[in-house]
Amino acid sequence: EEGVPDAETWGAEQMLQEGIFKKYKPEAVFGIHVMTNMHTGYVGYRKGQILASMDSFEITIKGRQTHGSMPWAGADPIVAAAQIITGSQSIVSRKVDITASPAVVSYGIVSGGLRDNIIPDTVVLKGTLRNFDMDTRQHVFESLRYMAKYTAEAHGVEAEVKIHEQYPVTINNPELVDAMLPVTQQLVGKDKVVEVPVRTAGEDFSFYALEVPGMYVMLGATPADQDPQQAPANHSPFFHMDEAAMEIGTNLFVNWALNYPQAMKK
Repeated sequence: EEGVPDAETWGAEQMLQEGIFKKYKPEAVFGIHVMTNMHTGYVGYRKGQILASMDSFEITIKGRQTHGSMPWAGADPIVAAAQIITGSQSIVSRKVDITASPAVVSYGIVSGGLRDNIIPDTVVLKGTLRNFDMDTRQHVFESLRYMAKYTAEAHGVEAEVKIHEQYPVTINNPELVDAMLPVTQQLVGKDKVVEVPVRTAGEDFSFYALEVPGMYVMLGATPADQDPQQAPANHSPFFHMDEAAMEIGTNLFVNWALNYPQAMKK
C-alpha cells in the first residue's frame, strides 16, 4: 500500500486492475488505521470525505554547470529550484479556495550537486500533493507545472515536471457509517466512538470505496496511562503501538462483517 519504488501501480489499485472485484465483488468494504493520537479502544469516524487524495511529483531542473566562483558562466539550477520551492507555496495560499477544500504542497527531497564550489547542471525536487476535491486536484497539478516551467525559464534553465496520480480522496459512505455505528458503539462503548475531522493523510483504500460503499475509521493505539497528544506520530521512528488495539480491530472487522446484512435492513 505504501508504494513500490519506480512502479506504476501497487496495492489496491493494482488488485482492482487485476480483477479482484470481478472475481469477488463485495457488497461493502471496511478499513481501519491505527492512530497514536487517541487512546487504545477509541474509534474515530467521519461521514463523507475523511482522507485526502495523495499524489507525488518530481521536478527536474536542468541548467549548465560552472564553477561557483563564476556563476555568470553557467545557468544555476539551484537558485531556480529554490525559487520554485518558495513560489509553489503560493499555489495553496493564493490559487486554492482553502475555505472549500484544504490542499497541501510539500517537498521531501531536494537533490543536486557534488562539490561545495561547483554549480551543478541538474537539481531534482520530489514531493507530495494532498487535497479533498478532484477539480482542485487538477488545478494544483496545472499550477505546479506552470510555476516550475516559467520560474525556470526566468532563470535561464529548464524544468520538467512529472506528476504521479496515486490515491483519490477517501470517502465514507454516509448510509454505511450510520448503519454500522451501533455495532461499533456496542463493541467499544458509545463514549469511545467519536467523530473526527478530515486528515490530509492518503490511503489506497479509497480505490475500493469508489467501487462499493466503504467505511474507513481510525483506531486509537496509545495506552490509557500515556498522553496521546505527546505520543510519537505514526510515521515517527519512535512510533509505538499498543498491541491491545489489534484485538479490538479484529473484533470490529469480524462484527462489521457478521452484522452488515441485518444492520443495512434497519
